Amino acid sequence: MSALSSSDRDQFTGLALAALGAALFATKGIFVKLAYAQGLDAITTLTWRMLLATPFFALMGFLAYRDRRAGRGRQANRPVPARSVAGAAAIGILGYYGASFLDFLSLDLITAQLNRLVLLTYPFMVLILGAVLFHRPLRASVVGAALLAYLGIGVIFGHDMVIEGESVVAGTLFALASALAYALYQLFAKPLIDALGPRLFTAIAMIAAASAVFIHFLATHPMAGLAIPPGAFSILLALALAATVAPVSIIAAAIGMVGAERTAVFGNISPILTIVLAIFILGEPFTPIHGVGTALVICGILLFTRLTTQPKSAVQTGQ
Repeated sequence: MSALSSSDRDQFTGLALAALGAALFATKGIFVKLAYAQGLDAITTLTWRMLLATPFFALMGFLAYRDRRAGRGRQANRPVPARSVAGAAAIGILGYYGASFLDFLSLDLITAQLNRLVLLTYPFMVLILGAVLFHRPLRASVVGAALLAYLGIGVIFGHDMVIEGESVVAGTLFALASALAYALYQLFAKPLIDALGPRLFTAIAMIAAASAVFIHFLATHPMAGLAIPPGAFSILLALALAATVAPVSIIAAAIGMVGAERTAVFGNISPILTIVLAIFILGEPFTPIHGVGTALVICGILLFTRLTTQPKSAVQTGQ
């Protein structure tokens, strides 16, 4: 017998992709904060992110469609369902326009550390929404793990609100709304990825999201608003490529291989990297209270991961 079956290799590869995608997504808040330091606002930063990233997604979609028509890949010679294309566009607008814009608004009001910890809770939302919408099993111990993580967020939130004031409330609410939008994206993405393939799905979703971003920008800013300081371009390019094109593609592939829930739990590696980068690059404070709150969040996530990956039935519900 071989050491790993084809199915086992796919599972291992999918989990590795989920971890890598989460790590790359963790750099996003740092690049956004650096763009804000250059004088850019949320929608301008998001627009530039999409302007620079969309050509890569368009090329990805073209190559995926060409391979499909040429009989290569898992979706070889299968027609492209119009309903799936419309679904991918809709879920892309929700997950990569709605969630991203709310996230960028949040980063203008709270630290990158608190923002990342709040966004980290979207796996809880994935499972809770799965239980509510699809009647998937949800154990009390899983809810307890989620409450432990939210307690940690509450500790940091209370500390930062005393220091920063009401902006922390608005910023945290924006981050929670962003996490909810992304959880919905992850929950509904898998059947569309199965129908279209991860590359074609990602291209359609991101191009639709980019279109929504461009419409938003043109409705609120003059074209001259796209002018940016020279020092901002390299930051925006890194935001578009390292924190958008690469992780979006990787996460979509991971969802297609191991499901939304198992992909979601690997987000627990992202806050550690974000915290380190925020301290050393942005100069954000990290007090003992931040340490206690972060530890509670990570412990909650680790417990949640253990509880949701051990039982075989819990894995099967995500397929």
